[in-house]
Amino acid sequence: MKKITLLITMAMLFSLSLNAWTLGKLGDFKFEKVNANVWVMHGPVMMPNKENGGFMNNPALIESENGLIIVDPGGNYNVGKEILKEVEKVSKKPVIAIFNTHKHGDHWFANKNFQEKYPDVKIYALAYMIEKVKESSADLWYGILDRLTGNLAGTNNPFAFPNTGVDHKETVVVDGQTFIMRHPARGHTDTDLLIEHVNSKTLFLGDNLMKGRFGAFDESSSIYANIEILENVINKKDGYGDYKLYVPGHGPSGALHETLDPFLKYMKIVVQGAEKAYEEGMESYEIKPEVMENLKDFHSWDDIEGQMGKHLMKAYSEVEARDM
Repeated sequence: MKKITLLITMAMLFSLSLNAWTLGKLGDFKFEKVNANVWVMHGPVMMPNKENGGFMNNPALIESENGLIIVDPGGNYNVGKEILKEVEKVSKKPVIAIFNTHKHGDHWFANKNFQEKYPDVKIYALAYMIEKVKESSADLWYGILDRLTGNLAGTNNPFAFPNTGVDHKETVVVDGQTFIMRHPARGHTDTDLLIEHVNSKTLFLGDNLMKGRFGAFDESSSIYANIEILENVINKKDGYGDYKLYVPGHGPSGALHETLDPFLKYMKIVVQGAEKAYEEGMESYEIKPEVMENLKDFHSWDDIEGQMGKHLMKAYSEVEARDM
């Protein structure tokens, strides 16, 4: 009887290993069908670290008649090995195109795994993003992610840069699947693409949208512009329509308001605090306790202690610049 029980347990464990990628204590990760022919693997809602090995974004795939189209394949070569395995569990069709949403390496460094297997694959990104990653952003993000995770062996020398530039409002058709590119001048970065998949009515927002965790706003970003992007999506302005699914760069996908409203509310509270501090002649750090109190709904989000003060300083600098 004990032998039978052991065999059943082993069979169950083997079955689980076939169905998902187990990432230590963080659990199992696999692609889940979320909308029509769209699949998303939602990464751990946390900063890159040694525990997650640099996997924390939301790789996605769209299945077409003859192949697979990938959005943001992941953050390094070692992570990419596992993500590619999970892609192949969904379908054995070849990968025929990849889209990268912006210059930060935690979203595109795993291009390399797919390019090795499919050397002729087109990798789409904003033309300016390609310029920036080749200039310096790839090396910068390699250093950041290697320091945080220690898991970037094989990712560079060479990097798998996007090889096909696109621009704002450009339409790309891949094997009957239609994608519309939307590039705001600034938002999370100055290289962002929000990608509309017309066939399934899915909008991929990259890191202009996060849920459950925070990320950095770099020197090219704008919190005010990021707010405007989300408001335009909600109000169906600037070409945005009504979508069935909204996919953030980090955190769970979902319907319009449940997915966009929390991060929008967070940024507005931070900006309101920065504006108040500036109007009253305070420094951003002086109003930080009040802003943190106003952000009670976000205290459970990953790394709020590490990021909120930086976001407040960023917002304060933008308030100051707007007044000049």
